[in-house]
Amino acid sequence: MVGASIAALAFPVLGPVGVVAVRQWVAAVVLLCAGRPNLSSFTAAQWRPVLGLAAVFATMNLTLYAAIDRIGLGLAVTLEFLGPLAVALASSRRRIDLACALVAAAGVVVLTRPRPSTDSLGIGLALIAAVCWGCDILLNRTVGERLPGLQGSAAAAAVSGLLYLPLGAAALWLHQPTVGALLCALAAGVLSSAVPFLADLLALRRVPARFFGIFMSVNPVFAALIGMLVLDQHLGAASWLAVTVIVAANAVSVGTAAGHSKKKTDLLR
Repeated sequence: MVGASIAALAFPVLGPVGVVAVRQWVAAVVLLCAGRPNLSSFTAAQWRPVLGLAAVFATMNLTLYAAIDRIGLGLAVTLEFLGPLAVALASSRRRIDLACALVAAAGVVVLTRPRPSTDSLGIGLALIAAVCWGCDILLNRTVGERLPGLQGSAAAAAVSGLLYLPLGAAALWLHQPTVGALLCALAAGVLSSAVPFLADLLALRRVPARFFGIFMSVNPVFAALIGMLVLDQHLGAASWLAVTVIVAANAVSVGTAAGHSKKKTDLLR
């Protein structure tokens, strides 16, 4: 979330496309160094999900940053968060998850309700980012099954970075970047790729998945707070309530699912 807020500081100079391009290039370098994929050995069956993941990376980041530029960090991240929430709830048959889905849906209705000031395009872009995040989760599973380690993710990041070469070059040419804006874009790339990857890896090794999932559920609240403190983007009382409801629904779903799985495992022993 800090990376996205720093990226937003560069929007007035570079525009969302320019910032996303720099972010994708940084992510490609970081993941290529970490994953070291042997691209020449990839088969067609391995390349297909990798290319799909690359397209998702490119689309998700552009639509999210464009949405942040239009509707603010807190609202954009909350709507994008619906992607992984939908994937998690769609695969469940528990009644509590159905209740969580209905509660989250009510929160979405409050967030997207038509008003004179509603930016429908910004909301639409955030929802596209949500769909992309859901696809990212599903494709990452396939990539992980077909390629070892980080090779698949690294290859997808590299392809996504290549896709942004012409767009990024054009954006940087047209917007005449300043040193400050470039530094913000570079910092956003590092904070949105290298740092989350390492943090998630270390956290998953030391923190139970249940608590890690609940912690991740609070991301929309962090985004709204950072948007308010760093970008001076303020949500109304109804929007804050909706964000809290969506976060609570996911936290309940994640927490009870982990507890249910543990209980089931204990019974099988």
